[in-house]
Amino acid sequence: MAPRRPLARPSVAAALALTALSAPPIHCFAPASRPLSPRAASLPSLPSSTSLHALGVFVRKAKEADVRKYCEDGPPESVLALLKQIKDASGETASGEGELQKELTKRKGTITVIAEYKRKLEGSGFLSEILPPEVLSPVFREFGAAAVAVLADERTGGCSYDDVAKVIEEQEEARGEVPGPLPVISSDLIVDEIQIAQAADAGAKAVTVTYGVVGPEKVAQFVKDAAAVGLEVIVNVGSAEEAQGAVDAGASIISVCGVEGAEGKYSVIESLTIPEGRNVCTIANILAKDNKALEEVEEAWICRDKGFNCVWVSDALYKSGNDPVEHPGAIINSMKAKSSVKYASPKARSGKGEGAREYLGDILM
Repeated sequence: MAPRRPLARPSVAAALALTALSAPPIHCFAPASRPLSPRAASLPSLPSSTSLHALGVFVRKAKEADVRKYCEDGPPESVLALLKQIKDASGETASGEGELQKELTKRKGTITVIAEYKRKLEGSGFLSEILPPEVLSPVFREFGAAAVAVLADERTGGCSYDDVAKVIEEQEEARGEVPGPLPVISSDLIVDEIQIAQAADAGAKAVTVTYGVVGPEKVAQFVKDAAAVGLEVIVNVGSAEEAQGAVDAGASIISVCGVEGAEGKYSVIESLTIPEGRNVCTIANILAKDNKALEEVEEAWICRDKGFNCVWVSDALYKSGNDPVEHPGAIINSMKAKSSVKYASPKARSGKGEGAREYLGDILM
């Protein structure tokens, strides 16, 4: 077994908040000088029951403006080559389980963890600085995450595709070691296939698509587009109807987002009908609680017991900064623990979180 490298611990200020842009709907993002996009489909405005989707139309317009500017500025030739590869593909979806799906789906009674990297948090008030990606990336690996996601939307996460590439570069340094490099997911609000080409160019293994923003037809198309460049797709859903729609559109990995509590998340997937011969990986997106307790760990255990294959953890990883007991790696390790809510609880014994450290410390021993 190769020795583990010591981890540096510098810190950087969180990225400055960006103001939302608005722009009229656009129908084709490919640069005018390179007419590669034959499709001219505008995105539907869809109702939704989650807070994420409620902002969908505004977020989508801002993202459309970003993508249009990116294309007007002239994407790199490597991205354009991948975009052409997407457009030249036959449109068939990949058969069988992809490598990421296999990594996220382990034996019954266990849970895997996707650790999301972002440079700014959603107003939790607990942490003002996030360590750079090349520092946190090995922490995620060393403490047992199954994959790393990078929130590659500068407005919501303060990250870009450059950060995706940095995490991938760091993970590749572990090639030949134990643990080895983790697959990296580009978590962006996908509105056009050129973003899939960007993710592939950065070296990502998968992208995320939000069902409530793009609708079933675009989900189906993006699943095929991603397969053309060897990427898998995680479809974010917020209701049972969206979950079934995603599976019917060809999704093999779905993530329940914007839904409070383990019971609420389970209600999204409990009646899911999966076609014979297909397997679907289910992910529970764990929302951070507005306190310093460790309820998110317990929720991960409940989701595991409900049958979820994986949990996606973002802001909850950073609630306690780099505390030796509650740093991001400790949270990941605790969520993977085989503890049961019947016999153990990481919850705080008071509203301020006293006692939580001791419970988590015991779990890690």
